[in-house]
Amino acid sequence: MSLKIYKGYRRCLLGLILAYQPVAAQTDSLLLTVDRLFDRGVQHSLRLQADDLKESMAKERLQTAKAARLPDIQLGLKGGVLGQPIVWKRGITDPAYPEAPDWSQNYAVDLVQPIYQGGKIRNTVHKADMEKQLAALQTLTDRAEIKLALLSQYMDLFTLYKQREVLVRNIEESELRLRDIRRLKREGLITNNDVLRSEMQLTNDRLSLQETENSIALVSQQLNILMGQEEDLILKPDTSMLYPVVALQSYDDYITQAYTNDPEMKLGRAMTELAQNEIRLARAASLPSVSLYASNALARPVSRTLADMYNNNWNVGISVAYSLSSLYKNNHKVKENRLTKSLRTNEEEQKMQRLRVEVRTAFLRHKEALQRVEALKLSIRQAQENYRIMQNRYLNQLAILTDLLDANSVRLNAELQLVTARTRVIYTYYQLQKVCGYL
Repeated sequence: MSLKIYKGYRRCLLGLILAYQPVAAQTDSLLLTVDRLFDRGVQHSLRLQADDLKESMAKERLQTAKAARLPDIQLGLKGGVLGQPIVWKRGITDPAYPEAPDWSQNYAVDLVQPIYQGGKIRNTVHKADMEKQLAALQTLTDRAEIKLALLSQYMDLFTLYKQREVLVRNIEESELRLRDIRRLKREGLITNNDVLRSEMQLTNDRLSLQETENSIALVSQQLNILMGQEEDLILKPDTSMLYPVVALQSYDDYITQAYTNDPEMKLGRAMTELAQNEIRLARAASLPSVSLYASNALARPVSRTLADMYNNNWNVGISVAYSLSSLYKNNHKVKENRLTKSLRTNEEEQKMQRLRVEVRTAFLRHKEALQRVEALKLSIRQAQENYRIMQNRYLNQLAILTDLLDANSVRLNAELQLVTARTRVIYTYYQLQKVCGYL
């Protein structure tokens, strides 16, 4: 590429870059803390809104199950045309047609109060209550997953802002370095090739900065949609959380906390208890049911004599029913429910095994992230010292530009790695909180 063509290409690139002002300067910005992120993200989550509806449905099912304890009351009203009765006094010959009213009426009130149904009502109420608890535990599980997903995007936004900060500082230093290189070129100490390479490096840095600005706008839009805010807001993360001081507990302590607080563990225990309740419900079908009944009826005409008069009668009693067929029909249902309980117990044990692995993984990853930050702090100091030495050597004509640019690239990569490592510490900390049931 000739020098003239390159200069034209460079002017076009610089014109495009300058045409794009920083995104944050074009739109409104909003400081977003982690607490606000979680509050608004949870409040506007469609998944959690669906969980709330499921909880409301479970509450209504519980009230429906409790209503089975109340008496059944029925009101009856019958009215209609009464046909001409026919009476045979001698076989089926010589029929008689007695007088009878043309209209019949019947008013009745029936009440049935369950007294004992083998524990069916009690266990049905307990089942509905357990389903209500399951819905609440599922909401807690989904809430923790949503918070962690929101935090992942928040950490991406945080990393992008720190990358922009590093790139801006690097561009400022590159401009100063380019100024020195042009001075050396005017003094005849270096060739024009060093000037061109420095300008190309500066152009690449500016393009990287523009890409970072665009990425900030895109991640901000995604979070704004999830939080129910205006999409054009540019979000700024809270930098105070970059240096958390959290003392690590022992692995056994985290395991104990996870067994006690993890919503999925609670969900597994509740499912096992629900399976045990299903066994009791299946057994209730093989037990007798006892009810108290009462009724009152007002009818016209009198059913025996067909006299056109009202007749009122009432009765109170106890009803006992026992299904003999349940002795041979219900056995397999009970066995199936016992197997279901064994399956739920097995799933609970599997979850305990997975939880130990998840806690161990989160614990070691968080510890690893902390160690990586400390190691990269040393790398930063070494990279900065290496760049300082190479810059002095280059200005004294003891090194070539390639060595200086390589040293700058190493320093830039080390700074970006430190930013990523710091955000990784925050994410692994919340990941550890999630598996312990605290998120």
